[in-house]
Amino acid sequence: MAKCFSFAATRDWCYRYSFSNAGLRSSTTDLGDGTVMHVWAPKAHIQSKPTLVLIHGIGANAMWQWNDFISPLMSRFNVYVPDLLFFGDSYTTRPERSEHFQAQCVMRVMEAHGVTVMNAVGISYGGFVGYSMAAQFKERVEKLVLCCAGVCLEEKDMEEGMFKVKSVDEAVSFLLPQTPDKMRELLKISFYKPTKGIPSCFLNDFIHVMCTEYFQERKELIQALHKDRKLSDLPKITQPTLIIWGEHDQIFPLELGHRLKRHLGDNAELVIIKNAGHAINVEKPKELCKHLKSFLMDPLPPAKPGNYRNDRKTD
Repeated sequence: MAKCFSFAATRDWCYRYSFSNAGLRSSTTDLGDGTVMHVWAPKAHIQSKPTLVLIHGIGANAMWQWNDFISPLMSRFNVYVPDLLFFGDSYTTRPERSEHFQAQCVMRVMEAHGVTVMNAVGISYGGFVGYSMAAQFKERVEKLVLCCAGVCLEEKDMEEGMFKVKSVDEAVSFLLPQTPDKMRELLKISFYKPTKGIPSCFLNDFIHVMCTEYFQERKELIQALHKDRKLSDLPKITQPTLIIWGEHDQIFPLELGHRLKRHLGDNAELVIIKNAGHAINVEKPKELCKHLKSFLMDPLPPAKPGNYRNDRKTD
């Protein structure tokens, strides 16, 4: 019998309704070089409000990762939520796969919407893109929040046993699961308390809807992150930066958060969320949102010593 119901597709539709109901509209922009970017943009951009760009990670599209944050943030910010290349309705025919190219495309679509200055929040892979935005466009990114984003990892870290996986190909098999068993393994390492007993039919449905399109291109995005990566090549950004990490993150271990704090020095604050893994946006959305509002609404530069306590743990 033909498959007639998809839980994942239905949930995707619900998220679209939720975004629209919160005051966002779906917008697709052709950047003119074989690249098309989709973004959820405010139906009405209010000039008196600051602009906030929410950048998703690898996995589902932007709606699935940021849905819980739209309504709480819309009252304070002009919120823009782009789909990165090869997620949602964004794609390119160009060969570039680096986070630097992703960052350029996000900035170009923001320009197309008339936005020149913004704050940015990136989770996981989205943090790599956000960091590159801040490095490349210093005058246009005011504040940056990085959530469980291992931007300071080095290629040698995998060889030295920092990660659960031993190779990039093994990492791809986890991060882009194609079977229910691989999806269960991803859930296990993404969450501090993963949900158990999810039927294979639901996992297969999610994989079909969210994990099969642009598989090769997404694989190349992951490979590009790791290849020849050295901390010495990572520029030190100058914007006030909030680093947020799950205490039990198994995808990007907490040591990478401490390493990034050391790299940025007094310009950054590290907040560690207890009883959370990598998927802090799902496990601790209210706590994460509280930290985002506190940091982004603070008119004082948090880079000055004494404004914040570094390496804070929060329940």
